Amino acid sequence: MNTDPATQSRPVVLLVDDEAEILVALTDLLEDTFTVLSTTSPTEALEILSTRNDVDVIVSDQRMPEMGGDVMLARARAHSDAQAILLTGYADIGAVAAALNQGRISFYSHKPWDPDALRAMIVQAADYHRLERELRTERMLLHGLLDNLRSGLGFKDAQGRFIRINRQAADFYGRDIASCLGRTEEELCDVDLLPVIRAAQARLQAEGRDEETLEMPVHVRGGVQGRWREITRVVLGALGDGSACSVVINRDITRQQEMAARLRQAEKMQALGTLAGGIAHDFNNLLTAVLGSLELVRDMGREESGPVARLLDNASAAARRGASLTRRLLNFSRPRDLSLEPVDVNALLHGMKDLLAQTVVSRQGKGGAPCAIVVDTATSDGTLPAVCTDAGQLELAVLNLCINAVDAMPEGGLIRVSTSLKRVREIIAGTNLVPGDYVMVSVTDQGVGMSPETLARVFEPFFTTKDVGHGTGLGLSMIYGFIRHVGGEVQVLSRPGEGTRVDLCLPVPVEAAGGASTPAVAVAAGEGAAGRALHVMVVDDEPGVRAVTAGFLRARGHTVVEYASGADAVRAMEQGPGPIDLVIMDVMMPGMGGLETVHHLQALRPGLRVLYLTGYANAGALPAGSANVMHKPFTRADLAAHIDRIMNQPPPVT
Repeated sequence: MNTDPATQSRPVVLLVDDEAEILVALTDLLEDTFTVLSTTSPTEALEILSTRNDVDVIVSDQRMPEMGGDVMLARARAHSDAQAILLTGYADIGAVAAALNQGRISFYSHKPWDPDALRAMIVQAADYHRLERELRTERMLLHGLLDNLRSGLGFKDAQGRFIRINRQAADFYGRDIASCLGRTEEELCDVDLLPVIRAAQARLQAEGRDEETLEMPVHVRGGVQGRWREITRVVLGALGDGSACSVVINRDITRQQEMAARLRQAEKMQALGTLAGGIAHDFNNLLTAVLGSLELVRDMGREESGPVARLLDNASAAARRGASLTRRLLNFSRPRDLSLEPVDVNALLHGMKDLLAQTVVSRQGKGGAPCAIVVDTATSDGTLPAVCTDAGQLELAVLNLCINAVDAMPEGGLIRVSTSLKRVREIIAGTNLVPGDYVMVSVTDQGVGMSPETLARVFEPFFTTKDVGHGTGLGLSMIYGFIRHVGGEVQVLSRPGEGTRVDLCLPVPVEAAGGASTPAVAVAAGEGAAGRALHVMVVDDEPGVRAVTAGFLRARGHTVVEYASGADAVRAMEQGPGPIDLVIMDVMMPGMGGLETVHHLQALRPGLRVLYLTGYANAGALPAGSANVMHKPFTRADLAAHIDRIMNQPPPVT
């Protein structure tokens, strides 16, 4: 087999003649330029053509005993598109002329032939065949591209008329392919798009290329939906008459835009979460010092009422509101540790009926018109599977939505809280929904509704439509973060004057939730280890927090030693500070952090009990489990309860 690339790339000629001497002569003439195949049998020639598709030219004698050349070439058309040349004497000129007229051959030559003329004829036929094959390939590729490209594609002549267009592009204009050919974009598009197209054409003429992204309304069942299109126009080059043609590529990029919007939302939440986390630790330290100091000051005073007591109450209430705001900032920006367990949503909502009713009444007390609330689970009773979620957070989410609904109905109205089973068959673009079953909790009001601009911003943190002082703009952001954390989705439907419906979609586990940890058995504080005075080591880099913690402990009769850093605490333990029953340790400290400090302390004093304090810390900075972690700010009662519980536990194994 010949493997020489130069030889393999040469045109292939098939010679057919019943006289071997003629085949030898033709081979000698052509073999330096062509790859030559030869046979004395027309039947064998047809067999060769049926197995090879690389033959460029067939040179055949006309008069052969087995089969005439014109007949053989006619049959060859079933197997090959090669160019055909007949060699004949004058006696066969009639058959040759007929074959030529019928398109079965391209050229013919008399015997005896002129070598140079015959060679030139065969070279021309081979070149023509190669060109014809390339054109067929280009045509096939173009049609394949037009038919299978997901984007709309249209080619236009110099006057802007479509000369080729695929179905996707024709669908964009609401027409079939035939109706688009020979017409311009301006003739096919909606009137609203005329200024856009004319501006794009002007930019195309000036620069030779134009790209733009447009949001276009599309009428769908139930309303108008915005779809994003990316339209690219490029001048390609000159046609046969010298005029320039161009191409228009029309892509639907709605899904990409939705994904980009989701990414921007996630990045915004992450950035705000990082900011909130950065200030939360210091802010909670300040609140701990403020609340603790106020509590200690109250213990020093003799008045239980009067101006001083009222001022202390006001200061304490303000500090507690600051602590609540800090928790909300952290919860909306990043999910806290959720207590995930199987939850019967219908049972949870039935248990909330009284709470929801009281909430509606309390909000009406501010001057609102009468509102009513209905918890409707009748359509799904007995059919809803349990979902794995945090029951407390779900209750807060529903309560928050009902409060928003009341505020949205200044003229009064009905709020309906309902449940249903939602089955998702395929991934829904722009959402967190994947195929599976979801329990959907819907809160529907008859309020003022929202404009599309407001609806697009409902999940933005700090965005609110309420009056100053009546909303933080974190409610829906917190709900959004919680539902997405458990693998669900929040969907909001609203129109001005037609009310609002918020759907909380909670995923149903594929298998029944199991393996839930057994709740810890609470040990009542009493006489045992928790009832006696303790020797406590307090380690915190914040003097205010350290002073408050020590003050709470001493007020309960405990002996306290204080250290401002982990390194100081470790050095003191190495020198033997006496009996230590409990260490109260800040998690986040400069230099040696809380976990590292405790590791060194327990190596020196095995079985040492530890209570961790944190204003805010990443999950990786907290000890395994959260039983021995107390969050700042805290009260004296909180601290006492944690100490009693820890001291009634077995000492840790180190």
